[in-house]
Amino acid sequence: MILFRLIGSLLTAALLLLLVLFAISNTAPVSLLLWPLDLAWEVPLAGAVLGGAAIGFVLGALIAWGGALHYRRRARKMQRAAQLLEAELADIRGKHAETVPGTALAVSR
Repeated sequence: MILFRLIGSLLTAALLLLLVLFAISNTAPVSLLLWPLDLAWEVPLAGAVLGGAAIGFVLGALIAWGGALHYRRRARKMQRAAQLLEAELADIRGKHAETVPGTALAVSR
């Protein structure tokens, strides 16, 4: 487990180093134009590339989150059903123990 954390930390540090080197190496200004509105921004090339990647990452994460909503809703529904069934089983076991004196049902989890 510790080995996986160490490998993950080393990979993260290497990726961060590459991003910093990319940002330092690409400081030439570029113009970003928004066609229908005639807007223009002067930003460093690294800012434009990394900003575009960040926007793409956020949009992808939102799409994945939205796609998983159905499964999370279904899991919550199933969890509630399981809790109700467990409560019903405990109630039935309690009634059974009352009706048959001297017997105890073992509850295993």
